Amino acid sequence: MSWLRIRAVARRHAFVLWRSPHRLFDVLVWPLVDALLFGSLGVFVARQAGGDTQAGVAYLLAGILLFHVIYQSQIAVSTGFLEETWSRNILNLMATPLKEIEYACGVALFGMAKLAIGIGVVALAAVGFYSFNILDVGWGLLPIGALLLVAGWSISLFVIGLVLRFGQSAEVFAWGILFVVMPLSGVFYPVESLPGVLQPVARLLPTTHAFDAARTLLDGDPMPWDELAYSLVGCIAVAALGLLFLTRMLAVFRRRGYVTRFS
Repeated sequence: MSWLRIRAVARRHAFVLWRSPHRLFDVLVWPLVDALLFGSLGVFVARQAGGDTQAGVAYLLAGILLFHVIYQSQIAVSTGFLEETWSRNILNLMATPLKEIEYACGVALFGMAKLAIGIGVVALAAVGFYSFNILDVGWGLLPIGALLLVAGWSISLFVIGLVLRFGQSAEVFAWGILFVVMPLSGVFYPVESLPGVLQPVARLLPTTHAFDAARTLLDGDPMPWDELAYSLVGCIAVAALGLLFLTRMLAVFRRRGYVTRFS
């Protein structure tokens, strides 16, 4: 791999963002809206129940903050590739020495910057509006965040594979697939709250165990290493399946000449 080409891809997407500031909506406005929406919902529910307000918002704010880890990582890589389809740039990329892994690393590197901004907005809004500091939860959130980061990247591999195979009509998955994963992962509630028929499906998702571990830490209990282990195994499996799927779709893309769809 060439660090120069990886950095060039990241800079290419940074220039796109700089020239199109409306694209900052995903990393500035959307996280702020989520923090306000779920924070205020938590305050309202806690007051109706007559309980402690701070305890009411903690689950919701921590859940939406961690959800933005998986959301920002997935959407950054997926829309990074979609940007090439919108600008009819795929053929140009294929004519360069750029390798697929270098392109993926470059987009992921740029996505890390967007992720830091998005998470920062949610965290600052939580502190400023609701006096909830996510850092008080402790270092245990770091491995949980890392697992959700890998899960987001893995999901983006499926999205890119679908776009390669079915064209731009499949880009709806970039925006919508996480809103299928969100309720099944128990972002704000334990899996037991889901309908019984969906609980076995939810337990198969690595994100479910990551959010379970986060809630355990919020309750002040020790890190549930078993939940992290389940999540890690699930993330490795999803990443391997995502790479296999993307490799197969890329082979079909080249063999059938689907590049003409984007040129």
